[in-house]
Amino acid sequence: MSLLTLLPFIVLIGAMFLMTRSAKKKQQQAIDMRNQMQPGSGVRTIGGMYATVKEVNEDTVLLDAGPGVELLFAKNSIGAVLTDDEYNRIVHGIEHDLKSDADIVPDDASSLTETDEPSAAADSDDTPVDLGKKDEAAADEPAASAEAKTDEAPKKTDGDSEAR
Repeated sequence: MSLLTLLPFIVLIGAMFLMTRSAKKKQQQAIDMRNQMQPGSGVRTIGGMYATVKEVNEDTVLLDAGPGVELLFAKNSIGAVLTDDEYNRIVHGIEHDLKSDADIVPDDASSLTETDEPSAAADSDDTPVDLGKKDEAAADEPAASAEAKTDEAPKKTDGDSEAR
């Protein structure tokens, strides 16, 4: 056999080795994360439930999901062990300001476009803008055309046009 015929098999075996190695690495990280659980830490289960660890046993974890609600879960059903700040932010809505000097992102973009000096565009915001189309004749006689329009009844058609 030549090296050219063995090359696809070598590549396939190498790819399988790399995939199993990364899967084992992820598995080991998950085991380490679950071993770091201590009573009082916040966790998220693989089902998406947030709770506080009350007791850690060899294969099980007792979780406190609320006042008077204690649940027994398998240790491998814990999806993530959360930091205290992250748990409080998600469950209780408590935001910790890590950087008090940091700029706050505004809810709208109007504050981003404002300038310190007044401009002509800012002054014109108070005047109403008429977006309707006007005829040249209507511009010359606005009062007469308004009266003429109210006297005329709108024409109703059945959808056929006369330009055939």
